[in-house]
Amino acid sequence: MKELREAILKQGFGIGHDIVKVDMFLNHRLDIALLTNIGQAFYEAFQDEPVDMILTIEASGIAAAITTAQAFGNLPVIFAKKSRTTSTLSSDVYEAKVYSFTHKSENFIRIAKNYLPKGSNVLIIDDFLANGEAAEGLAEIVRQAGAHVAGIGVCIEKGFQAGGQKLRNEGYRVVSLATVTGIENGRLQLADADDAD
Repeated sequence: MKELREAILKQGFGIGHDIVKVDMFLNHRLDIALLTNIGQAFYEAFQDEPVDMILTIEASGIAAAITTAQAFGNLPVIFAKKSRTTSTLSSDVYEAKVYSFTHKSENFIRIAKNYLPKGSNVLIIDDFLANGEAAEGLAEIVRQAGAHVAGIGVCIEKGFQAGGQKLRNEGYRVVSLATVTGIENGRLQLADADDAD
C-alpha cells in the first residue's frame, strides 16, 4: 500500500536489528486518514470472503480493525483483552496464551464467549506481524468458538521474522500491506510493493 510505505519510509525507523518504530502514525499517535485508507485496503483484499466481524487484540490493533469494519459496512469489532478484569469480564471466556515479541512477556488473551458466535466468519486484523503469536492466539480463540478465520490482515509484516511464513504454511490467507525486510543503520528496508502480501 503506497501511503503506508511512504509513511514507514518518512516517519518510521529501526532500533537494533528487530524493532520497527512506527508509533508516530500507527499505534501511539494515529494518522486517521492513513488508517482509513488501511481499512479500505483490507476491504479490497478480503471483499470476496464472507466476513461477519473483525477480531483484533488490544490495544494497537484496534484502530485498523475499526477502519476495516467501517469499510466492510460497519461490522462489529471484537478485541481480545490481555488481562482479566473481574468487574467487566466474566469467567465464561475463550482464552489463548500469547507471547509478545514487543514486550518480551507471555499473556493470556480472552474474549467473552457470547461475543463470538459459533459459525461466524472472522477477519483478524493487527498492526504488526512478527513471530505470528498474536494471530495464532486469535485464530485459536476463533477455533474454540467453532467459528472460521476468513483471513489475517496485518498493516506491517516483519519479513525477516518467521510469523508470516508460518501462518501461510498453516493454510491461513495472510495479507500484509507493507513488509519490512530489514533494518540498516536505523533505516527500514521494505519489500517491493508487489511482494507485500
